[in-house]
Amino acid sequence: MMRNAIAALALLALLDGSRAQAPADTAGATPMSSAAQAADDKDMPAMLRPAPDLRPVLRLRAVGAQIYECVKSDGGGWEWKFRAPEATLFDARGTKAGSHGAGPFWSLEDGSRIVGQMTASWKPSSADAIPWLLLKVSSRTGVGGLEGVEAVQRINTVGGVAPPAQLCPGLASDRTVRVPYGADYVFWSAVKPG
Repeated sequence: MMRNAIAALALLALLDGSRAQAPADTAGATPMSSAAQAADDKDMPAMLRPAPDLRPVLRLRAVGAQIYECVKSDGGGWEWKFRAPEATLFDARGTKAGSHGAGPFWSLEDGSRIVGQMTASWKPSSADAIPWLLLKVSSRTGVGGLEGVEAVQRINTVGGVAPPAQLCPGLASDRTVRVPYGADYVFWSAVKPG
């Protein structure tokens, strides 16, 4: 049984990973002259649109994993509990631009860092894609590209969904899994007067 669970999990990771690779193949842009299209995208759910006084300033592609832990549920069974994201951020050229992790935080190579708090979530039609999100910035440090950012969108998600619950109790002793995912993160700042 354990061998079957691990094989099924490996297949799931392989399938998800094949779609969440190669940042150069995905639409992630650096400074956002074209980022305005994110604000005008007709397919963007209204709940994920930042405040009208914000404008997109940066778009990066994340490639990494959503980390889940197998825990006992209140009902006595087993379930996957989300623990953290862990991803590398890439610009449109495929160059590493920073990292994304638990908090959630985004940190750029220039030393700027923000922490966000989710304000809205929307589930895309793909069953194997984690939700799109809108987050507000709750804290910031450093000077650089993230310095004035007020909101973050997670869009165009691929993969990252927890494995089926029945695989949970049969896993290795640490009971954690890393499910490959990819997403675009759009960073929004206040419009400067003038």
